[in-house]
Amino acid sequence: MSLRERVSGLFKGRDEFDLTSGEIGKPLFYLSLPIVVTNLLQTAYNLADTFWLGQYSTEALAAISFAFPMVFLLIAFGMGVSVAGSILVAQHTGAEEPGKAEYAASQTVTFAILVASLFGAVGFLGVESFAGILGAQPAVAPLVGDYMRVISAGLPVMFGFFVFISLMRGYGDTITPMLVMFGTVVFNIVADPFLIFGFESNPLFGMLGLGGLEATLFSLTGYTGNGVAGAAYATVFSRGLAFVVGIAIMLRGSRGVQIHLREMVPDFGYARKLVRIGIPASVEGTGRALSVNLMLVVVGFFPTTVVAGFGIAVRVFSVVFLPAIAVARGVETMTGQNIGAEKPDRAAAAAKLASRVMFAILLGVGVVTWVAAAPIAAVFTNDPEVIRVTEEFLRWVAPTFGFIGVMRSYNGSLRGAGKTLTAAAISISMLGVIRLPLAYFAVRPPAVLGIESLGTIGIWIAFAVSNTLGAIIAWGWYQRGTWRDADVRDEPGPALGDDATEADESESGDAEPGDPGEPTVGDD
Repeated sequence: MSLRERVSGLFKGRDEFDLTSGEIGKPLFYLSLPIVVTNLLQTAYNLADTFWLGQYSTEALAAISFAFPMVFLLIAFGMGVSVAGSILVAQHTGAEEPGKAEYAASQTVTFAILVASLFGAVGFLGVESFAGILGAQPAVAPLVGDYMRVISAGLPVMFGFFVFISLMRGYGDTITPMLVMFGTVVFNIVADPFLIFGFESNPLFGMLGLGGLEATLFSLTGYTGNGVAGAAYATVFSRGLAFVVGIAIMLRGSRGVQIHLREMVPDFGYARKLVRIGIPASVEGTGRALSVNLMLVVVGFFPTTVVAGFGIAVRVFSVVFLPAIAVARGVETMTGQNIGAEKPDRAAAAAKLASRVMFAILLGVGVVTWVAAAPIAAVFTNDPEVIRVTEEFLRWVAPTFGFIGVMRSYNGSLRGAGKTLTAAAISISMLGVIRLPLAYFAVRPPAVLGIESLGTIGIWIAFAVSNTLGAIIAWGWYQRGTWRDADVRDEPGPALGDDATEADESESGDAEPGDPGEPTVGDD
């Protein structure tokens, strides 16, 4: 068997496995592996920004350390819509109700874009002031504003692609988003150095030994790049392209769940269902984002080198935890489809298997990270002090990586069942009740206690403790079993009846491209 055949054998399409019957391990693997790759590619956007801006200046690196959590915060406000859509698509698919799944997907796209537009406007107008509140230094705050204004303006298309990924995942197709993501990441990585540095002192030309070409291009264009804003332009252009491709795929309906223009007219009755399911997920995502932003307030007590080192370590965590996040999303889809198929025991078995496997894998990754902490930090910066801070942070947190896998697995299953409020409560307890207060009081202990500050080590300890306790809380809550009878499909709100479902399928489900009832790729 050739290498190509071996690699292709790792990826199975939605029609090659069954999430509601048969063995559990292989379907979960086939569902999750493309999510790992997709998330890895998605993280490549941020890593490319981190690498090239690290070459640009330490202030630029500190700026995106503030900007990335702010981007996450804007997305988190609206992520509940995509989570709700994914859950509804999964449960309707498991219950063999394709018409209802398509209606849920169509409405999700509409309201996701509307919500993203709103929060993008808020971010565009208030980002620089927010950066100052978080403690960004005067030399850093304007750079944060440059980056975030571009990101905020492009938020609808960025968020639109995340919705495409969520809806396809709910259906059980994780390969198509992976393939779309690959092309756009290549575009972003190529565009980053040109949009940041232009044709003056661009390290890419130096790496390739093309200094003469750089001088020629500069003499022709005079382009010196857009600095921090250039990284944002590259990200928005890339994700905008992915959004266009994703929407076209769903309109055609040849892969994964299909959407229909006639069903994308805002249905505010159905919106109530999306809100009811999605608000807890938005609260969870917002809580995560706020905790990172508020943690930056604590980190901001220290010099810029500490902020930069913290930012690098958080980016490393985003890569390390990709398998856990991917498997959690796979468990979410398996749970949703099995709840729809009335098979809660199978959903529980999937969550248990995922938690054990992810604990073992991330424990091993933690050992490697602990050993290679300094070389990992050196990939992103050549500042010795930033490397030291990053190494210290990684070594404190790495031994607890396995617990993140446990927490993510059980929280994913709870979300798939529709228990988004429970999942939110667990996450907020971990981050807002444990991590943030512990970090703050470790750095700034009350004078009445007569305890000396632990300095930056207090922050690192807070991460390690909260990771461990978060896993224990998630496991214990899941064992209560209150999620087993959850089914959000029939909650109040407009839904297609059986007759409407059959009519929808007969009109467009099997239509050939170009038929009167079939939306064209170019339709908006």
